[in-house]
Parts: sequence; C-alpha cells; structure tokens
Amino acid sequence: MTSTKNQKPEFEAIEIDLLLEAIFRRYGYDFRSYARASIERRIRLFLSASGCSSISGMIPKVIHDKEFFSRLVRYFSVSVTEMFRDPSVYRVVREKVVPLLKTWPHIKIWLAGCATGEEVYSLAILLKEEGLYERATIYATDFSDEALACAREGIYDLAKLQDATRNYQKAGGKRSFSEYYLARYDAATMDASLKGKIVFSSHNLAMDGVFGDMHLIFCRNVLIYFNRDLQNRALTLFTDSLVHGGYLCLGTKETLQFTDVSHCYDVVDGKARIYKKGICHES
Repeated sequence: MTSTKNQKPEFEAIEIDLLLEAIFRRYGYDFRSYARASIERRIRLFLSASGCSSISGMIPKVIHDKEFFSRLVRYFSVSVTEMFRDPSVYRVVREKVVPLLKTWPHIKIWLAGCATGEEVYSLAILLKEEGLYERATIYATDFSDEALACAREGIYDLAKLQDATRNYQKAGGKRSFSEYYLARYDAATMDASLKGKIVFSSHNLAMDGVFGDMHLIFCRNVLIYFNRDLQNRALTLFTDSLVHGGYLCLGTKETLQFTDVSHCYDVVDGKARIYKKGICHES
C-alpha cells in the first residue's frame, strides 16, 4: 500500500471519512462531528504507531479487531486535566454558585467528560469543604472505559498531586491538600471518603441522551474538540438536563455565545464561563 505521506490531501480526507463511518457502524461511537483538525491529527498519530502503512489499511483492522479499535479510541480520548485546573473557576463556584446550591435539599451534579477523574475529585473536595458533599450525587461520565477505570481507582502520580497544592490554595482551599490523599512511594490514592457520592458511568455526548434534573453541570475543555453541530447537540443536552436555575460551567476557552441555547442562560461569571439556566426565550 502507498504511504499516506505520498497521498493527496483529498484522498486522505476520504480515507478518514470512511474510517470514522466504519467506527460508527461497527461500534456505535460517533466521532464524525468532532473538530476535524483535532481528529485528523489523532488519527495520524495513531497511524504511526499502528503498524499500518495507510489510513485505509486501518479500516479492516478496526472492523475485525476490537483490541485494535480500543487502541485507536485511546488516541481520541483527550485526557489533559489536573486537580483544580483553572483555580479561579473553582473560587467562583465557591463564591457565586455554592450559596445557591445550598438552598436545595439534595444536589445532583453531572461532570461530563471526566477523563481520568482529577476534576471529579477536585469538585468533591470543594463540596466537602462547603458542607454539601453528603447531600450531593456527582455523576462522572466519559466515553472512554479506560479513562473511567483510572478515575474510579483515583490513583495518581504523587509529584503531580504535590504540584496541585498551589492550585488548591488558589481555588480557596480551606485545609491542607495532603489530607485528601494517601501517599505511598511515587503514587497517591485519593481518600476513600471522596468516592462515596460519585457515580462513574459511560456516556457519549455525540450519541447518548439526557441526565435529568441536574443542579450543576461541569463540562470543561471538551466542546473545543467538537464541531459546531456537535457543540450545539451537547449544549442542548445539558440544557434539557438542568433544572430551572441550574448552573452550567464550561471551559475557559468555551462560550455559549452564538450557540443554539444562548438565549436560555444568564451569565454568572463571563471569565469563568459559568451560566445560570433561566427561561428559554426565542432567540
């Protein structure tokens, strides 16, 4: 087979379309509406490690070899995360969102695209310190079973958690961050008390349905990997999942502006990208 290095761009585009269609029809994972530049880059990265000489050569292996497909999906799962990432966002949640969450007798939170779980445990720590953890349920979802397995274990590189202490302090942390994990050799395990109210579950924002009656939805640094149609699908899903007066927190590079649901929200903090669901007026 001819190497993709020598192929014309239009031929490679056809191959990528066929590969994504094969994945969807064989396994039900729909990556066809992911941001094109991102998905192409990840396919090329996998190709160099796959043993195949072309993208078209990957298609039969994807269809017939589940292990090969699983290896490919790992490249599609974006797991760039850390504890208390963008600490100013967590400070805004403490100051502007938590007081309203306290008015509900029970709180349901959906963290969509939880990756390997650092953000889930960050949120659990915040809820504990604000006296909300025991009456909350956190639904942590991702399409990657491998990432979910890591999140359930809650075992991370010790050096990274030690580095996260600064983020925790900037986020308004009220205790010593080291109280929330058990260090052993070069690894650290998140304290078991943080896991009791977390429900880990597989969910694909490109295909799956509503999580109902949520009071807060976190989906940070995920939508940037979607094209406009898939962004609108996900945001409509979040809007349908939130109670009236519920909160939506997006990544600092994401916004509701110019989306199909922008007319359903009031801005709580524009810099932190936190919004409150109101009455959906026609835009």
